[in-house]
Amino acid sequence: MPLAKPPVRKLAKDLGVDLHSVRGSADGGVITREDVRRAAASPDEAAPTSAEPTGAPSRVAPVPGERADREQRVPIRGVRKATAQAMVHSAFTAPHVTEFLTIDVTPMMEFRERLKAQPAFAGVRLTPLAFAAKAVCLAARRTPDVNAVWDEQAGEIVYKDYVHLGIAAATPRGLVVPKVRDADALSLTELAGALEELTTTARDGKTPPEDMLDGTFTITNVGVFGVDTGTPIINPGESAILALGAIRDMPWVVDGELAVRKVMQLSLSFDHRVVDGQQGSRFLADVGALLSDPATAITY
Repeated sequence: MPLAKPPVRKLAKDLGVDLHSVRGSADGGVITREDVRRAAASPDEAAPTSAEPTGAPSRVAPVPGERADREQRVPIRGVRKATAQAMVHSAFTAPHVTEFLTIDVTPMMEFRERLKAQPAFAGVRLTPLAFAAKAVCLAARRTPDVNAVWDEQAGEIVYKDYVHLGIAAATPRGLVVPKVRDADALSLTELAGALEELTTTARDGKTPPEDMLDGTFTITNVGVFGVDTGTPIINPGESAILALGAIRDMPWVVDGELAVRKVMQLSLSFDHRVVDGQQGSRFLADVGALLSDPATAITY
C-alpha cells in the first residue's frame, strides 16, 4: 500500500491521482503533497522508472474506492473526549424521561418585533432563544425540582436558589455548554446580551474552562439547524435539559378556524429520580405557555 498521510491521500483523490503510480520522495518512500501535484501535472513522469526484476510478480491494480484511501483517523481528545465521557455517564446513570410539546409562538414573534422597535432594545440581538431562556427561569420558580440535582454520595437532592443556565453550542472543537451565571436575575435585555456574548465566545473557541462548570439547567437550540425536535441527554450535575425546535409556518386552529401560524416543538428530558412526570409536565407546560403568550409572565 502506498505510504502517504491522510491529507496527502485526500489531495490525491481530489486531483484524481492513483497513489500506486506515485514515487515517494520523502524518507522511506513516503509520498508528499508535491509528489502528488507533480503526478497530477505529468502523470507519465510520476510512474516508477526502474523495471521490476524478471519473473517478479506484477503489481496488482488497486481496487477502486479502496477503503484505506477513503478513511481518516482522528484521535479522540480534548473537548470532544470530555463531552463523550460526560454524556455516556449521564445516559447510563440518570433515568431519562423525555416529553414533547408543540406550541403556537406567533404572539411571541409579534411581541419580539414590537420590542425591537423600542429604544431599550436598540442594538440588542433579540432571539427566540432569549425568550426561551427567560421562560425557563420563570418556570423554574414554580417547579424548582428541574433546577435541583441528585447527590448520590450524600444521599440528598440539592435544590439551587439560582439558575446557572447552560447553552449548548456547536464549535469546531465539539459541543460545549458555557453558562450564563445567575440567569434568573437578568432582565430580557440582559439575557439577550449575555447569550450573544456567550455563543460568540464559544464559537471562537475562547470560552474559559470555569464558564463551563456548575450549570443547573441547559437549553439546546436544535432549531438553528432546521431540526424540529430531539431527545437531549441531561448534562451531568443537572436534572433537566430543554430542546428548542425550528419555528415553522404551519396550519393551526385558532378560535375554530384554520390559520397559518408560527409553530415550534419543545422537548424536555429530565432525571426521573428528581423530577416526576407531574413536575416535568407542569414545567414544560409553563415554558410553552410563556412562549405562546409572553403576557402570561406577569402572573408568575
